[in-house]
Amino acid sequence: MKKTLTVLIAAGALLGAAGCSAPQDTTEETCGRIQTVGAGPTSAADKAGMIRLANRLRPIEATASGELQAPLHSIIEFLDASAQENPDTAKLEELQGSYTAAGQNLSALCGAGGQ
Repeated sequence: MKKTLTVLIAAGALLGAAGCSAPQDTTEETCGRIQTVGAGPTSAADKAGMIRLANRLRPIEATASGELQAPLHSIIEFLDASAQENPDTAKLEELQGSYTAAGQNLSALCGAGGQ
C-alpha cells in the first residue's frame, strides 16, 4: 500500500513538472479546447456537474493562452466554491463578479460560434 502511494505521488510530481513546462496554446487553440469541453455531457446545474466541468477546464487552464488563463482561473475558482458541500455565500458573492466578467471575456475572445 505504501509503495503504491509513493509511486502515485512520484507520478503526480512528474506530471505536475511536465505540465509546468508545457507550451502555451494560442487563443484560437484554447477557445477550441474550451468549446470541446462545453459540448461535452456536463451539466453545471448540480454540484457533481460543477466538479466535472471544473476538472475538465483545469488542464486547459494550464496551457491556455495568456489572455485566457485569468478568465479560466476565475471560472474554475467559482465552480469550486459553488460545488462545496456548504458553499460560503459571502465568498460566492465576491467571486460572482469575476465569474461574470470571465464569461464575457471568453465570449468576446472565442465568439459564440467558435473560431
